[in-house]
Amino acid sequence: MTPEQRYLFDINGYLHIPNVLSDSELVAARAAVDRYITTPADQLPEGFSCSEDGKYYANGFAFDKALEALVVHPCLWPIIKEFTHDRPAFSRGTLLVDSHKHKPFHLHCAREDYGWQSTRFDTREGRIFCDDFVIFPYFDDVFPGDGGLLVVPGSHKATFERPAELFNNGIISTQEDLPAGVTNITPRAGDAVIITEMLVHGTLQWNPTDRLRRTLVLRYRPQFKNQPSVPEILQDRLSPETKELMSHAHYNHIKEIVKKDVVELT
Repeated sequence: MTPEQRYLFDINGYLHIPNVLSDSELVAARAAVDRYITTPADQLPEGFSCSEDGKYYANGFAFDKALEALVVHPCLWPIIKEFTHDRPAFSRGTLLVDSHKHKPFHLHCAREDYGWQSTRFDTREGRIFCDDFVIFPYFDDVFPGDGGLLVVPGSHKATFERPAELFNNGIISTQEDLPAGVTNITPRAGDAVIITEMLVHGTLQWNPTDRLRRTLVLRYRPQFKNQPSVPEILQDRLSPETKELMSHAHYNHIKEIVKKDVVELT
């Protein structure tokens, strides 16, 4: 990580990185996303499916190599290694497709949902440690007023519980309802956003009727805490590097993939 990235993530609990994907990577990823969401449900390979509301596409990262490669993208790989103290594991990756028909998601975080002991954020040896974080590579532009991702900057370090009534009970439907202290992040296509699950976050209603908000939801944990949830049926689709990254391992084990500065899928 750069000193700037480390500082901003430490104080905010999220990082917005512009231009992560090159033009060619974005074109290939968009084409793969289009194929997934336009394939009839009865024609999808086993292990792939869509939620009833059309918002969540299971195991989207594994649908195409252009999407799987984002799991270890060179712009993100140093951050993945640092956050896990060089003991990384990839858990799962869902394709999220947000449209104006979908309802906004209330503010929440792992601490509120599962208890204070469920996640950890720390700084040691000049590095950040974060044992539950999510990376969102964006495939579409988000402009101010569109809606999308909400965060409460700095809330990952909160020592008090969030009062239930604060921020309209955690339900924020429109930009006009956006209270002070809550930020709407507006990435462009090819950008990536990283958040710790300790950060309070949610979504605004997606407003455009002619555009979607499409992103992968890539989840990471340390290898000794990892709980992979990718079906066995998909294992043959994955590259050896991805399978190694997903594997559970002891605290002291160093995976071969970690020794690489740049990971290329085979």
